[in-house]
Amino acid sequence: MPDPGPAPRRLLAFGAVALLAVVLGALLLVRADAGLDTRRATVAGVPLTEVRAAGGDDGLRPGVVIAHGFAGSARLMRPLADTVARHGGVAVLLDFAGHGANPSRLPGAGRDDARARAVLRHDLDVAVAWLRSRPGVDPDRVVLVGHSMGAGAVTRYAVDHPELARTVAISLPDAGDVPAQWSGGLTLVVGGLEFPDFRRAADEAARGGPPGSRQLVVAPGTEHISVLFAPRTHAAVVAAIPGRPSGPSPAPPARLAGAGLLLLGLGLGFVPLAAVLLRRPPSPVAGPPAPAGAAHPRPGSARAAPGTGWPGRWLVVTVAAAGLGAALAAPLPTTRLPLAVGGHVAVFLLLTGGLLVAARRWLRPPATRVAVRPSAAAGPARAVRVAAALVGYAVLAVALPLHLGFTSATPVGSRWWLLPLVLLCCLVFLLGAELVTDGRGGRYAAVGGIGVVVLAAAAVTGLAPGFVLLVVPLFAALVAWQAAWAGVLRRRGAPWWLPALVGAVLLAWPIATTLPLA
Repeated sequence: MPDPGPAPRRLLAFGAVALLAVVLGALLLVRADAGLDTRRATVAGVPLTEVRAAGGDDGLRPGVVIAHGFAGSARLMRPLADTVARHGGVAVLLDFAGHGANPSRLPGAGRDDARARAVLRHDLDVAVAWLRSRPGVDPDRVVLVGHSMGAGAVTRYAVDHPELARTVAISLPDAGDVPAQWSGGLTLVVGGLEFPDFRRAADEAARGGPPGSRQLVVAPGTEHISVLFAPRTHAAVVAAIPGRPSGPSPAPPARLAGAGLLLLGLGLGFVPLAAVLLRRPPSPVAGPPAPAGAAHPRPGSARAAPGTGWPGRWLVVTVAAAGLGAALAAPLPTTRLPLAVGGHVAVFLLLTGGLLVAARRWLRPPATRVAVRPSAAAGPARAVRVAAALVGYAVLAVALPLHLGFTSATPVGSRWWLLPLVLLCCLVFLLGAELVTDGRGGRYAAVGGIGVVVLAAAAVTGLAPGFVLLVVPLFAALVAWQAAWAGVLRRRGAPWWLPALVGAVLLAWPIATTLPLA
């Protein structure tokens, strides 16, 4: 038997590691559910998830309602529910209007106004009433837990409901939600690396109330999202449950680790899949087709460097396009799209991508020769089949781990028509990046990085919603992910438009399915 070459060995190695990661990830996710009973119901339009330990005695158990923050979901808070259930409580998670599986819209597009507060209060009313009606739940021992927007909602609710046993506010946004004279029991949790406003709000809220009624807990080394998975946060929630039930030490990363391994395995699995679907081209020359009027190159001919005149022209054009895109997006009515924050991000990407496409002729005059890479998916029918397979795999790779271990990633309600719209905006941006950089991997990745930096700067200067700063790390990770996959496709000789199409799925799916409907 002939010895396989280095390339087949690498593909086999990628496939083996990918398969191992997927199997281990699936096993960890199954283990995270072991010993727990989960029930889902929709009550008065509010999706609810109940989690409790399987079996046990017939005695009454304390109940805990767990509320997520803005752009969160019940699934994001699931590790907290696991901890509550394993310590003898019954946890109920809810999806606020516009979030997760709730197709209703949250008024105000993220603004903390009276309409939004009324909707949040209604949803909490539904969750608390349902929890109290569940078999085996002690209605006199109910605790509220909330994160960020949810922290404000549960504290305001608790102020008007003194019968509640205790409240845990994680990353409380505004100390004004907690009256200084309120005597209810309150635990405030804040990450050591959070924005100063959150730390200040926790400090101020902890000063009021009768002596001993309020406790401040700092989870070191965590920011606004990772604080949810800190052992100290979970220990604070357990301590707030009446009766101090016993149980194992909290293990919040278990579900995240499973989803992370699944994500890694599916990400690596793209390499052998592309190798199967795409034959490596005979020539390494890459690049999008020449503009109209350009001379047709001979196969294998040298390609003129993009940006003839001086090498850095593509960089100047990218920075200018992103900056102008941010400036143009600011005054536009992006809130007309019922996708809070995501509407602005999508319009920014559309404008920046359109400007990059328009700038392509300036970067490469018509007389420039461009060698067209031989397509490994030659023929329209084969190209469509390959594209459909890779796009389907991209949906699976981003949606499945996200939904199983991080947050809700299933389209509901208006998200079904928002998804193709956001996909189009992301596709225009990535096609513009492909054209301006001539498909060169490092430059292509740099265009995405510039877009991330400009978007963050726009949020800091007020040109974009301030909440953009909290999703920038996720957006940056998605940009890096799609750039890596684009490099894989180019090396396999994919049609020049295919990396942008597959990458647009990776960017658009989380934006359209996780950011709130407003």
